[in-house]
Amino acid sequence: MNSRKIKTWAWVHKWSSLVCTVFMLLLCLTGLPLIFHHEIGHLLGTEVEAPKMPAGTPRVSLDRVLEVARAQHPDRVVQFASQPEDDDGLWFVTLTPTPAPTDDFKSVAVDARTGVILAQPKFDEGFMYVMFKLHVDLFAGLPGKLFLGFMGFLLLVAIVSGVVLYSPFMRKLDFGTVRREKRPRLKWLDLHNLLGIVTLVWLFVVGATGMINTWADLVIKYWQYDQLTTLLAPYKNEPVVAVSERGSVQRSYEAAMQQAPGNRLSFIAFPGTSFSSPHHTTFFLQGKEPFTSKLLQPVLVDAKTAQVTAAPKLPWYLTALLVSQPLHFGDYGGMPMQILWALLDIATIIVLGSGLYLWLKRGNTVPAAASRAAAERPQREEGGAPQADPAPALKV
Repeated sequence: MNSRKIKTWAWVHKWSSLVCTVFMLLLCLTGLPLIFHHEIGHLLGTEVEAPKMPAGTPRVSLDRVLEVARAQHPDRVVQFASQPEDDDGLWFVTLTPTPAPTDDFKSVAVDARTGVILAQPKFDEGFMYVMFKLHVDLFAGLPGKLFLGFMGFLLLVAIVSGVVLYSPFMRKLDFGTVRREKRPRLKWLDLHNLLGIVTLVWLFVVGATGMINTWADLVIKYWQYDQLTTLLAPYKNEPVVAVSERGSVQRSYEAAMQQAPGNRLSFIAFPGTSFSSPHHTTFFLQGKEPFTSKLLQPVLVDAKTAQVTAAPKLPWYLTALLVSQPLHFGDYGGMPMQILWALLDIATIIVLGSGLYLWLKRGNTVPAAASRAAAERPQREEGGAPQADPAPALKV
């Protein structure tokens, strides 16, 4: 690679890195506790768990569960209902002022066997909520998500340009060399490049999936326009089905489960919400295997008649979104994968921090070079050979 191309790639790497570094540091720092959000919730006592009961204990009707939850907040509507993956004895019911997407929500945890309210957890406050909002949208909604998505794109540019530069940078050094006996800046430069190349694949995957996740709201809206328009043609111009006009949610649930036997329920989206239509209760089902448990099968059930209308296959772009979400946080392989994700996250923090340190210390290289030149001048005058700079030509 000639010097002009090297300088161009170095410029791209420097500025793409500098622009995104602070935000990537924020995302790595906030993402670290989110990897263990379930475990932290148990330690803090914020996780709701259903009491143990004998196997085969009868379950109350889903209609009863929703009735109990609505009684706590009669001025709100039910947006979603879901069950934890590892506890089918519990229902979480989310209630909001309107079916439209909002951060103003109340959650009610109801025992699926007795219909008793177990808790009203506040998911919109506390340490983990702050970490989540900073990580997802900087408390700025969709504009914040898209901004972080752009920062993720710059991260990918920095990774690619860093790979291009790595070969000429290390042409005179063995892989993994950290010159500990040299200046602190040079040691950090070697460490920055070593950890950067070691975490390359992981950082690219996490950066790419994080960028995809920021498009979730837009992807869902496009899915509604692209896939649901035809399915909803018979309901055109009809208003959102009122609660008083809806049929039994329990019958709708049973009809949806018969559509995909062997699956389990992930969550229910009620009429008018962002994941459903104005006329349907949509049941999102998932498989029971590690991979299929992250893929969803929507089943649209007419909210009035409790009859299945359609069970469309998700398009590739929604599948990509669903796969990217758990992959981003290492939710596929249990605790071993979570620990690996955490270690790689810490290594990335060091990469980003060292890159920032190298930039801030860049002004010290000019005086150092001038001092070396002054020291070499007497040698030249006496016919001695100057000492070569041990640092490679590229400076990050």
